[in-house]
Amino acid sequence: MKAPGRAGQPPGRAGRRSGPAEGPVPARLRPLPLAAALALLAATSAAGLLIGAADLPAGAVLTAMLDRLPFVELHSGLSAIERNVLFELRLPRVLMAALVGGMLAMAGAGYQGVFRNPLADPYLLGAAAGAGVGATLVIVVTPGDPTYTVPLAAFAGALGGVLLAYALGSMAGSGGGSGAAVLVLAGVAVSSFLAAVQTFVQQARTDELQQIYAWILGGVGSADWRQLAMVAPYALVSTVVLLLHGRLLDVLAVGDEEASSLGLSATRVRLVVLVTASLATACAVAVSGLIGFVGIVVPHVVRRLAGGSYRIVLPLSLLGGAAFLGLADLAARSVVAPGELPLGVVTAFVGGPFFVAVLRATRRQVDP
Repeated sequence: MKAPGRAGQPPGRAGRRSGPAEGPVPARLRPLPLAAALALLAATSAAGLLIGAADLPAGAVLTAMLDRLPFVELHSGLSAIERNVLFELRLPRVLMAALVGGMLAMAGAGYQGVFRNPLADPYLLGAAAGAGVGATLVIVVTPGDPTYTVPLAAFAGALGGVLLAYALGSMAGSGGGSGAAVLVLAGVAVSSFLAAVQTFVQQARTDELQQIYAWILGGVGSADWRQLAMVAPYALVSTVVLLLHGRLLDVLAVGDEEASSLGLSATRVRLVVLVTASLATACAVAVSGLIGFVGIVVPHVVRRLAGGSYRIVLPLSLLGGAAFLGLADLAARSVVAPGELPLGVVTAFVGGPFFVAVLRATRRQVDP
């Protein structure tokens, strides 16, 4: 027998209440999508290790990798130069591309969950531009080697850029504008302003101009073990915190009132995810420069293929972002070989049309 309250509930209200879920959404990550993401990451990583100016046999590379394991002694047959190419050039580059791509994709998914906006992205919300300003200021102002202070400055700049864009969007949105469109426009405005600040700093210190421009173009070609050790702690903390908040972001997606009725502080969850996503963006930008669109392309593909629950989107975005940027880096160093394209250019070729497609798909939300 149905409860009286439920029997008297208008059909329209019931439909609106089930609307945010848009049908059944799996709450847990299933083995098949996880295995597919891991296989894709393994394939792109293997291609990154094997493809390059120096021809390294696949069997010898695998043997050399296994030889680095404890209590394993194998003879790969690689020369000393080939081992240096593998372990000092290609392996750090592949790992750095995976780390940067994973962080940017997870940050994008986190921002989309916080703002409940499918267009939220580290690049569009001003986080990447803010991190760029912070890193540039450190490069210009800090005497000596600023390697270990760059991530902290980039984090402060990323968080400041997102908060500025969100505040500007909130003020404009209070006048009746559409949330998605206003937030995107606010992010573009903040990014443009921060880019102007960065240009001013560059022109004031032309002696560091080459170093700054090389960083702005984006890339992981200069990755080494020292940089990996520097950003790994930030990446680990960001990954753990964001993955632990997947279920809470699912609750927020239903609505703040429902979250409060379950004893969840929506403000606290948003603040934690916002800070953590900014940290993930900062540690990626600090070592790779400005690489756009990863945070919007990968989470949307994951939602299409595996479901909309953030307990699924976050871990698969981590793996998918790592594979995506690894593939983009492989294209960057192969398309115009022996030259190399900036990595940000490659992601923009993919992300630009993809963003237009997402914008069209959400036109009902973004049209005034």
